[in-house]
Amino acid sequence: MAHSILLPSEWHPQSAIQLTWPHHETDWEYMLEEVTACYVNIATEILKRQRLIIVCYSAATVKYELRNHKDLFENLTLVELPTNDTWARDHSGISVIKGAKKYIYDFTFNGWGMKFASNYDNQITRGLFSKNVFKYDVELVNKKDFVLEGGAIESDGKGTLLTTSECLLSPNRNSFLTKEEIEGYLRDSFGLDRILWLDHGYFAGDDTDSHIDTLARFCDEHTIAYVKCENKEDEHYDALSKMEEQLKTFVDYEGQPYNLITLPMAKAVYDEDNQRLPATYANFLIINDAVLLPFYNEKERDEKAREQLQKAFPSREIVGIDCSPLIRQHGSLHCITMQYPQDFI
Repeated sequence: MAHSILLPSEWHPQSAIQLTWPHHETDWEYMLEEVTACYVNIATEILKRQRLIIVCYSAATVKYELRNHKDLFENLTLVELPTNDTWARDHSGISVIKGAKKYIYDFTFNGWGMKFASNYDNQITRGLFSKNVFKYDVELVNKKDFVLEGGAIESDGKGTLLTTSECLLSPNRNSFLTKEEIEGYLRDSFGLDRILWLDHGYFAGDDTDSHIDTLARFCDEHTIAYVKCENKEDEHYDALSKMEEQLKTFVDYEGQPYNLITLPMAKAVYDEDNQRLPATYANFLIINDAVLLPFYNEKERDEKAREQLQKAFPSREIVGIDCSPLIRQHGSLHCITMQYPQDFI
């Protein structure tokens, strides 16, 4: 079906990726050197392939931290804006195409249901427009009447949205709306034919109320990769098994069962207070010629995840990047990035 409104899939050709860089005023302050090294690795892999926009506290500092990669700077855009934190997936605008027109929808970001300060992060998209980062014909659309994070939704680019009821029906996001009203708002905003609601699945230590991008991901219009837990002793086994069963009932936009590809459970990782951290291989990022896959210093499982994901992306390079530092603040690779479609930047 042709759509007058298109919420592009992540594999849609891209003009740029956005990162929001860690600094001393973020929650990364206690491990800034370690996490910055991770950001440098991710930034470098993106810069090799396409444009990278870095929202930062200090452009000079970021240039210094990327000093060993000056040959890639022609692909780099640095934008100084105040930030609370670094989770670009959730505080960035969401790209929408309507015919020949291009829009960035600026939803409210309220710190995942008012859990964390977000006063600066909620203004980043407007800040990027004020600095003329986007092309002249890209229009900013104020959607501040609705709370929505990019990590909460997956699009197949064909009118299907995949999300979780745990997140989108959270009482601290849009509690004044019923599920039917939320679904209607999303359908109208994104020109959707249908919304697939996952009712099961979570990761211990996840602050987002079960963002879809930690659990199950579209890889193309007919394929979903998802985390499978095989250890019956693991606390996630029941919820992820129910999620798997529900995924098996879903059909693609043509009415056919999805090609389902399993990703392994990451090895259990704990913080200094013995709280489990939400390590997940589903938090990968699709870029123009590659897929960036979070690794967690567990060679066997890391390689198994790469092998499985390669089945979904046979023509793309799967690039593993150690994201162990990122899960210390309860997120991973996809959570810190946002893509913009071709001709938006």
